[in-house]
Amino acid sequence: MGSATVTEPAIESFRVEGLGYLQTSPEYQLKRLLAAGAPSVYQLGPVYRAGESGARHNPEFVMLEWYRLGYTDRELMAEVADLVDMALGPGSYQTLTYAEVVARAGDPGELPAGLNPRELLDLRFSMGLDTLARGRVFVTDYPADQAALARLREDDPSVAARFELVVDGLELANGYYELGDSVALRRRFDDDLARRRAVGQPLPPVDERLLAAMDAGLPDCAGVALGFDRLLMLKLGASRLDQVMLFPVGRA
Repeated sequence: MGSATVTEPAIESFRVEGLGYLQTSPEYQLKRLLAAGAPSVYQLGPVYRAGESGARHNPEFVMLEWYRLGYTDRELMAEVADLVDMALGPGSYQTLTYAEVVARAGDPGELPAGLNPRELLDLRFSMGLDTLARGRVFVTDYPADQAALARLREDDPSVAARFELVVDGLELANGYYELGDSVALRRRFDDDLARRRAVGQPLPPVDERLLAAMDAGLPDCAGVALGFDRLLMLKLGASRLDQVMLFPVGRA
């Protein structure tokens, strides 16, 4: 439970009257610990996201999230690969940039009416992911406007130091070389709220405790969140998330 929650428009939180929000990720709290002087940290436990239900989604799921002091996103990618190899067996990894995945979409054909440029790009990215053969693929260098809480690359600020790991078509992990600038972070939160306001989404409060911790100083680090239930799906050859969960939403 937290008094605030994420502002990202693509993620909705459960609000508990009088108490705050069920957390969609332990990210904000773990970063507060790091800013207070904690060493590299992790959490394995349940997280909650409203409106997520389907073959690969459940409102409550288990997330493994960890932060490595002194790591870049590239170094953390290697550690993620080591973990996946331990769970699923050794494998080879391909690395594609976000732009390369979008280019694989080719001609999208007839598109739904009314898509804005960001939605069109998201659609082409999804289509590009669908072209990937079975295997393990890191997607890197997301556009700057999809940086979330990742820093921008110093040599090319048009892209973010962010990666995702896709295994056999399943998006498994999302990681950043973490943004340490509290001013830039507040600006991103404000931009998120403006996008939410424009389409009538709820406007959660900005996490001032996180921003205060960032003002005190977040050490140089990289972090990643990995869907533990999805890793179990891959390990057991399951096709649906509810096949590896004791109490999915349909029988909670």
